[in-house]
Amino acid sequence: MSGQTPNTLEELSIQALLRNEALAISALEKLPWTLFPALFKDAFNGRHTRIVKAMVAAWPFPCLHVGTLMKTPNLEPFQIVLDGVDMHLKREFHPGEKLQVLDLRNVHHEFWNIWTGREDGACSAETVDERPVVKDLPRYALRWRHLKVLPDLYLRLRLNEEQTCFLQWVQQRKDFLQLHCINMKIWTVPMCTVKEILSVFHPGHIEDLELNVAWNVSKMAQFASCLGKMRSLRKLSLKNKGQNTFRLVYRTADTEKHISKAFAQFSKLHCLQHLSIDDIFFLKDHMKQILRSLTTNLETLSINNCEMSRSDLKYFPLNRSLRQLKHLDFRGSEFLNSCVQPLGMLLENVAGTLESLDLQGCNMDDSQLTDLIPALSKCSQLTEVNFSYNDFSMPVLKDLLCHTANLTKMSEEH
Repeated sequence: MSGQTPNTLEELSIQALLRNEALAISALEKLPWTLFPALFKDAFNGRHTRIVKAMVAAWPFPCLHVGTLMKTPNLEPFQIVLDGVDMHLKREFHPGEKLQVLDLRNVHHEFWNIWTGREDGACSAETVDERPVVKDLPRYALRWRHLKVLPDLYLRLRLNEEQTCFLQWVQQRKDFLQLHCINMKIWTVPMCTVKEILSVFHPGHIEDLELNVAWNVSKMAQFASCLGKMRSLRKLSLKNKGQNTFRLVYRTADTEKHISKAFAQFSKLHCLQHLSIDDIFFLKDHMKQILRSLTTNLETLSINNCEMSRSDLKYFPLNRSLRQLKHLDFRGSEFLNSCVQPLGMLLENVAGTLESLDLQGCNMDDSQLTDLIPALSKCSQLTEVNFSYNDFSMPVLKDLLCHTANLTKMSEEH
């Protein structure tokens, strides 16, 4: 006797439909909704493109989580899904059709693994906006107004085929779709392209943004107007990828005006919790302005490889938005070795919340670490520190351990 578990009736039905694409497509109108998820997943993984396209057009659930099925970039299945969406949008209205959200994000969904009954709320915590409808639009255009598309956008200098296809698709339909790009990472792309992308994907929906470009004052000024519209932004990372950037900044009145205008936009980021700035060479004398503009309590502050003035550093312990920090990262910030007292005051301010501290490569010595030990000993939640690539002796590090012996789960790098 075989030890294999016999196929269920549902599995046998799906196998039969996949063997006969014409039958599967003609049966979709009467197919029980309980078969749709399993049939779609098997058809997608098996590259049954005609069935996939027809199923997208007839999808009976509020949300289609197709992004999690795309393990690697592949143009053909991606194009088939978009073609199916176009079919859905243009076909005559059917009472059983409920598709409101196309989720292209590569995130795990239980939707594909557990299916015991119809769950209309399974698509997303976000609700679909109901917008007023213009009466003289064609019928299919009215439906387009209610389709939300959720992509994650990771763009580099050269787009892959899938990204090119998608950007062309949304560009042609941007007036008829709700494009909610929550996570966006853009590397080594010209600022004019960044602004063009943000004209398609409304900045107000972005929650996590990483821009890794060759920053200069002019580009920061161009980006300022877009930044001020990102009212939902929770995490912002600005990194300088310009290897040969000319870093001498002449402090003219116009230059100061552009920098101040750009950094003033931080006052409009009412949801910001995580801020990371890496190698932005014109930050000096303006960090105080950024911190003063913040309207929320940050959980993470990361400032790496940046030059700052003593007045910038002295403002850190005075800023109320830094009173609940959980993660503080000053890697490669050699400005600390000139004035460590403000850092000690900041550590005392966050003694009850700080969980990680990274001072890697700050060119600090024994005397400066010794000055920080009293503040570090008060950090009751601190479980991770990184002091590597500094000039600390073993006796001083042992002294640090003695004063932080009450801290549990402490992991150190030195």
